[in-house]
Amino acid sequence: MNKNENCTNQYYIARQNATESNARSYPRKFPFALAKAKGSWVEDVEGNKYLDFLCGAGTLALGHNDPEVNQAMIDMLTSDAPLHTLDLTTPVKDEFVHTLISLLPKELQDNVKIQFCSPSGTDATDAAIKLCKTATGRTTVVAFHGAYHGMGQGSLSVTGNLNAKNKVGALMPDVHFMPYPYSYRCPFGLGGEAGTDAACEYFERMLKDPESGITKPAAVILEPIQGEGGVIPAPVKFLQTVRRVTKELDIPMIVDEIQCGIGRSGKFFAFEYADIVPDVILVSKAIGGSQPLSVVIYNKELDKWNPGAHAGTFRGNQLAMKAGTILIKRVSQPEFLADVVAKGTHMRDRLLALKDKVSIIGDIREKGLMMGIEFVDPNATPDKLGSLPPSGEIAADVQHRCFDNGLIMERGGRNGAVMRCLCALNVSHEDVDKMLAIFEKVVLEVNASVKK
Repeated sequence: MNKNENCTNQYYIARQNATESNARSYPRKFPFALAKAKGSWVEDVEGNKYLDFLCGAGTLALGHNDPEVNQAMIDMLTSDAPLHTLDLTTPVKDEFVHTLISLLPKELQDNVKIQFCSPSGTDATDAAIKLCKTATGRTTVVAFHGAYHGMGQGSLSVTGNLNAKNKVGALMPDVHFMPYPYSYRCPFGLGGEAGTDAACEYFERMLKDPESGITKPAAVILEPIQGEGGVIPAPVKFLQTVRRVTKELDIPMIVDEIQCGIGRSGKFFAFEYADIVPDVILVSKAIGGSQPLSVVIYNKELDKWNPGAHAGTFRGNQLAMKAGTILIKRVSQPEFLADVVAKGTHMRDRLLALKDKVSIIGDIREKGLMMGIEFVDPNATPDKLGSLPPSGEIAADVQHRCFDNGLIMERGGRNGAVMRCLCALNVSHEDVDKMLAIFEKVVLEVNASVKK
């Protein structure tokens, strides 16, 4: 074997194909082997550099290898501090907990409990469902079309996407899905404010109707901004309606901030846009400052479970808590969040200008640096709202060509037709413009190749 043969992307990809599960996903879209990463850039083993607008599916809020975060972890690693503590407390954990609590709405700050989970958002979802079922003595859970809450047995049950569910079967019973406002593809065929009003009315009437067939829920779970569902921000009126109705009926409201939270929307928590106070908040991804961590934050009135009712060997990740404290303090600064909003607005305006030039973009949705560009088939028949069918094929072509041009972005939404921005929140304005230049070039090329 040539000594340099194992320095190629193909060498590592072939070995990965031979040994890893068929369930792997990202290597099919991005066939390379990573060697280095810094800020918003990654480099493969062949020396090719890519602008990373995926960043661990939104996990790397400060980009790759942030110097302050890394130095804090290095200092901790050389200090003989404990790294694995189960749910025992430490000064590092205490600082993390109280830093996080300080950013909650005042009403929740004064009545809060925290459960650390195994280090994925899936486990936080499962823990929250168990918590609410235990506290209420009820079993029904209400979720929403387009939701994504994880891949565990319970979290998959409250996830809308059918691809991962069709072959599994026998998921958690007594889950009921309701319409989520999505103006471009309104489930009621109305769109705009009329569609939002219909979703609000449907939700309230369904839960208050004694003939609805749905027993009183243990919880209602939703994302303030659906991520995997296609970057769909919930209208303020809808979030406020869900909060009002659940409060009136004494139903715990769980907000999943795992992807949309920790500054990504331009607020520390996305639910803040609606000025509501949920009963339960789920956080993971970015909260660990690049390290694995997941947390359930909840009103202490729900704290009815017994010791050991939810556990996890790796719920005491001290490196994640140290890194997470630094991230929380930086991201929560008003000037940091204002910069997130400004960069998001700049990207949105450029993309809207691009949309006007092409026929393959149907809709653009943005909240801070959480952005979705929905691709459509321009040769198909529009629906009654004038929306063209989603085109996963066109979106996949755009994604593939972006990768070939040094830009990494992921897809989501119905039929995988939505290109999503999940870049580092501290991405430079220069790198934002580099991303836009690549994306605009690719979209114009793909648009020209689609027969009209």
